[in-house]
Amino acid sequence: MTNIKVIIPAYNEEASIPLVVKAIPQIVHEIIVVSNNSTDNTEVNAKEAGATVLIEKEKGYGFACLKGMEYIEKQDVKPDIVVFLDGDFSDYPEELTKIITPIIEDDMDFVVGARVKELREEGSMTKPQIFGNWLATSLMKLFFASTFTDLGPFRAIKYNKLLDLKMEDKTYGWTVEMQLKVLKQKFSYREIPVNYRNRIGVSKVSGTIKGAIFAGVKILTWIFKYSFK
Repeated sequence: MTNIKVIIPAYNEEASIPLVVKAIPQIVHEIIVVSNNSTDNTEVNAKEAGATVLIEKEKGYGFACLKGMEYIEKQDVKPDIVVFLDGDFSDYPEELTKIITPIIEDDMDFVVGARVKELREEGSMTKPQIFGNWLATSLMKLFFASTFTDLGPFRAIKYNKLLDLKMEDKTYGWTVEMQLKVLKQKFSYREIPVNYRNRIGVSKVSGTIKGAIFAGVKILTWIFKYSFK
């Protein structure tokens, strides 16, 4: 049986996190919610919903993801697949089965859920997000002949391949770093169209001008770093 673990970074997602955890298919062996220094009931609600709860005091999406990986690394039994998923309930956790199928059935190394327009709820992605995704994936296509169309946070990867990536970004560059390293190391990959809805609460990134600008700078920095490396 395939061992699957889910890592969910979460910062002040008390209303959404139990919905996310409970909607994840029961084929998953462990759901790891990493509270990124939350000040509300995120940790309590996640634990009551059945998740393992870790606390990462350093704020940053990448910090939270790395905390989850560090926890898994210390376990005796390692997973076959690690899935990353946001804690705001914008993704449909039940679609996890779609995300992991190409890895299990077709031996893909990496799969990203693509938030395609026809499956996206109106308003679920801001104009800066849509433009940023287009720009980033267009540059990846130009420099690496990539077929990625999205930097979607809902993604799955073989655990051994995840370790090979040697992930390091601590903040908003996490998703693009992963995809760039997948391209550079010539891992097999696939995009799967997924549904996407308006998140619960306000986004800490796209919901603020500062967050959107910082995320954009981080993404472009990673792309140009790897394009000329």
